[in-house]
Amino acid sequence: MTGPVVVLVGPMGVGKSTVGELLAERLGTHYRDTDADIVAGEGRTVADIFVDDGEPRFRELEREAVRLAVAEHDGVLALGGGAVLDAATRDLLAGLPVVYLTMEVGEAVKRVGLNTARPLLAINPRQQWKQLMEARRHHYTDVARVVVATDDRTPDEVAEAVLDALELKHSPGTAPRTPGKEKLV
Repeated sequence: MTGPVVVLVGPMGVGKSTVGELLAERLGTHYRDTDADIVAGEGRTVADIFVDDGEPRFRELEREAVRLAVAEHDGVLALGGGAVLDAATRDLLAGLPVVYLTMEVGEAVKRVGLNTARPLLAINPRQQWKQLMEARRHHYTDVARVVVATDDRTPDEVAEAVLDALELKHSPGTAPRTPGKEKLV
């Protein structure tokens, strides 16, 4: 096995799950989400794990979920928004076709509403989101081969942009090319 054909990273609410499912459908492969793997393995929501066990424990579970998914899955893989904070996880992503999906805070407000259902946004959600992005943005760009903006785009348009950027659109089942990073605006 060669690993995932596409790995999606980016902030919460950017559309990794929706776009990931569309990509998997178009590529004729399976979709996997490491947050869903953690929830299934623990029998609790991500928010419950954060509250009951703390963020460090969640990050341990996340690291292991990413390790297993990278080793076992050859379809489209979506990682939780904070997965890139862990150096070992970033190492696991080296050489993989990682796509960083971006959005501006205004788009985040529209999509997520920046409500308190997200454990890391419980206090002053708009400011917390900005701080999270400041802390994570360089990790996202470091691991990404391609950066795709999702602002003012439908999930279908984002999926098409990802396929075009990785040159997968007309060649399902083939590995993405490995040259340097590309930027899609």
